Amino acid sequence: MGQAGTSSLFFTSQLAFLFTLISSGIPPPVAAGSTLTGQSNSTLNNQTKCGGSTECVKGVILPIWEPVNPAFTDRIARATIYFVALAYMFLGVSIIADRFMASIEVITSQERQITIKKPNGEKVTTTVRVWNETVSNLTLMALGSSAPEILLSVVEVCGHNFNAGELGPNTIVGSAAFNMFVIIGLCVSVIPDGEHRKVKHLRVFFITATWSIFAYIWLYLILAVISPGIVEIWEGLLTLFFFPLCVGFAYVADRRLLFYKYMYKRYRAGRQKGMIIETEGHPQLPSKVDIEMDGKMFNSNGEEYMDGAMGFQELDDEESRREMARILKELKQKHPEKEMEQLIELANYQVLTQQQKSRAFYRCQATRIMTGAGNVLKKHAADQAKRAVQQDICLEVSDNNFSSKIFFDPGTYQCLENCGAVALNVVRRGGDLTSTVSVDYRTEDGTANAGSDYQFTEGTVVFKPGETEKEIRIDIIDDDIFEEDEHFLVHLSNVKVISEGFGSEHRESNHLDTLAGLGLPCTAMVTIFDDDHAGIFTFEEPVMTVSESIGMMEVKVIRTSGARGMVVVPYKTMEGTAKGGGEDFEDTHGVLEFDNDEIFKTIQINIIDDEEYEKNKKFFLEVGEPRLLEMSERKGGEGGEEILTKKEAEERRIAEMGRPMLGENVKLEVIIEESYEFKSTVDKLIKKTNLALLIGTNSWRQQFVEAITVSSGDDDEDECGEEKMPSCFDYVMHFLTVFWKLLFALVPPTDYWSGWACFVVSISIIGLLTALIGDLASHFGCTVGLKDSVTAVVFVALGTSVPDTFASKVAAIQDQYADASIGNVTGSNAVNVFLGIGVAWSIAAIYHQSQGRWFRVDPGTLAFSVTLFTVFAFVCVAVLMYRRRPEIGGELGGPRVYKVLTSCLFFSLWLMYIIFSSLEAYCHIKAF
Repeated sequence: MGQAGTSSLFFTSQLAFLFTLISSGIPPPVAAGSTLTGQSNSTLNNQTKCGGSTECVKGVILPIWEPVNPAFTDRIARATIYFVALAYMFLGVSIIADRFMASIEVITSQERQITIKKPNGEKVTTTVRVWNETVSNLTLMALGSSAPEILLSVVEVCGHNFNAGELGPNTIVGSAAFNMFVIIGLCVSVIPDGEHRKVKHLRVFFITATWSIFAYIWLYLILAVISPGIVEIWEGLLTLFFFPLCVGFAYVADRRLLFYKYMYKRYRAGRQKGMIIETEGHPQLPSKVDIEMDGKMFNSNGEEYMDGAMGFQELDDEESRREMARILKELKQKHPEKEMEQLIELANYQVLTQQQKSRAFYRCQATRIMTGAGNVLKKHAADQAKRAVQQDICLEVSDNNFSSKIFFDPGTYQCLENCGAVALNVVRRGGDLTSTVSVDYRTEDGTANAGSDYQFTEGTVVFKPGETEKEIRIDIIDDDIFEEDEHFLVHLSNVKVISEGFGSEHRESNHLDTLAGLGLPCTAMVTIFDDDHAGIFTFEEPVMTVSESIGMMEVKVIRTSGARGMVVVPYKTMEGTAKGGGEDFEDTHGVLEFDNDEIFKTIQINIIDDEEYEKNKKFFLEVGEPRLLEMSERKGGEGGEEILTKKEAEERRIAEMGRPMLGENVKLEVIIEESYEFKSTVDKLIKKTNLALLIGTNSWRQQFVEAITVSSGDDDEDECGEEKMPSCFDYVMHFLTVFWKLLFALVPPTDYWSGWACFVVSISIIGLLTALIGDLASHFGCTVGLKDSVTAVVFVALGTSVPDTFASKVAAIQDQYADASIGNVTGSNAVNVFLGIGVAWSIAAIYHQSQGRWFRVDPGTLAFSVTLFTVFAFVCVAVLMYRRRPEIGGELGGPRVYKVLTSCLFFSLWLMYIIFSSLEAYCHIKAF
């Protein structure tokens, strides 16, 4: 979120603060002068009754600042110290909550492999999530997001002799109001004009929205209706029991269990790899798949293994591949000057921004942007691009290792039988080129026989220091007999390193293959073409496969079984599924002219590269009937009686004996496939990144390095997506938070115990910090004349919700749907009550019951705030549902007028909640 948006929120809170100060008249603080009686255990607060003075009570950790009645200037100084300390503690809670959420992301990102059997019998192994998305959102994710509010309520009750307090419960209600009105209102407004976001899991949203409103209705009932002013044990335990019940209902809705299974539904492929998107209101697809997991087979009609708990992945990711290919093509066109490393970085960043993310990831990303730790997505994209380049360098280094390799280059040779001799090239690559190396060679018969077709040859080639190429010559025997083409082999063996010393040479066998050895190919094949026939003309293979990125492809037409005379061969291309005319290839036609003793010719065809991820198109190249070129034609004769020399007449007589003909492969099928490099790049990019790897840590060293490193927190969605230099704001926030970063770098890394070690330590630290925050907030309120109920809804709720505001803003912009930005708000609001109130009040009620007393809670201000929030929450949910109408498009975004009106309405609801709650706290409005 930009600084302007944050400033406006704080400005609004300051207006509310000034209003409450005016309402209260800023009475002087008074020390707690009375003790609670054993039977009444009245609510512990900074004066919750109308009139009188505001009391400063001893905190859970911090004592009262003496003297209790300071001068006006001292009160201002105290208030400033308390306020600065409170803000600094909020920063600390945000950073340890970042570690806490990172551990939750690691825990809920655990994966396992399953084998999917398609209807055609093909088996595909894929990776799925162990945790159901809805369950993780309502349990660990909601706990991580609301941990400060929940623990503040628990710590306040347990730290004040199990008596009820005003700060914890009112912070829960105030935080719920901020989440519901301010965060959702902000998310509505930040969507770019013309775009909108919808809630994808609408059933789950209905369930969590219903439970979030019911939670506060239930809170009112136990405060003011069922047993006014008293919380009984069953009420506290039932409040706590509502938490698993809420999770269970949402799980049923997400998994379509019970009556949901009779509704129509179907699945379609998601935009990112590894996700199946479920679509409502459509007939079920007839196809079935079997899933093999832990040795057991399950049918796709068993919904329990299709989605939900196992996070079932899509089988068909063609859509995501096409999307990635489109992104790469657009980036190449937009940035033609950039190298592949930069294009991969840009594409990787776009993929990461489009990949579905959890609430924990957005919370961690927002906190790190705020505190100068950098944009984790941009850092990861840059690291991936650098790693890819480093891998290429490593491959180049591996080619130049410590061992010299001796081999043929190339491995195949062709010659005419009248060539006299054929030269074979032997090369030395890699290793120490200053040494002397020898290698033996020897010929071996194939279809050609030594003595009649070639001369048997063997010997030794010696590479002196600095020499990298040597030549082997083998004599070829010519005859006038018509023969098929024949071949023989030449083998390399027995590589030795020769060390020179004292004028004599000592050869040492290279048994360990550490200094020199044979490379591939170490056997060369020599083909002898007969030159006593005009030749048989054919393609080497009937089918040829080329990459679309090849540019100009070359096709060989070979002349076998003879190479005598000049022959012309016509050729032309023909369309198949690949189209000519510059669409897939350039149309090509012409005539090949083979000179005497020429054994091959090359046809060039231009292939068009349109950068498709998957391509399988074909066209054909056909050669026509070969024709022996007469002497008169070769000389450009214009007819008339031919006058041939004696030599030419002899050549013609021999040529007539072996006229040219077509061979077996006269029509070549050319298959155009996608570029391997392009496909490989796309495959790397569409591979879904486990986001836990981005925000998790694997060592204490990494944590301390990250703690002292300043990175750019720029989260603008610019075109380049490249990591920028840190700004002045980044440096300021880093130096403000470097103490917390270094301190919390001592927390166990998230890789230990699959994240649970970090989870336990982080939540313990959050509990300690929230105890300090509760004491600071209470002392600040009594110093400036604010009651705990007002301090809670104005300051504490705002301070604990700022990271969530940043996270929801980023999620609203980046996510394809609105679930991560507003869908989790309702779940968190419900969890706040069920855990924050349920745990704290259950413990207190049990304790007081064991002491023979009732656990008393003053319903006044809290019941009023709950009622006010519940009414406004109904309005908020109704407006969100109305925004799903076609003319608006979805809960977030839409036409500019609707965006502005919705945001203004939601912000107004929050201001009204703050103002009315403050007025009631100071008895300007009659409470219950």
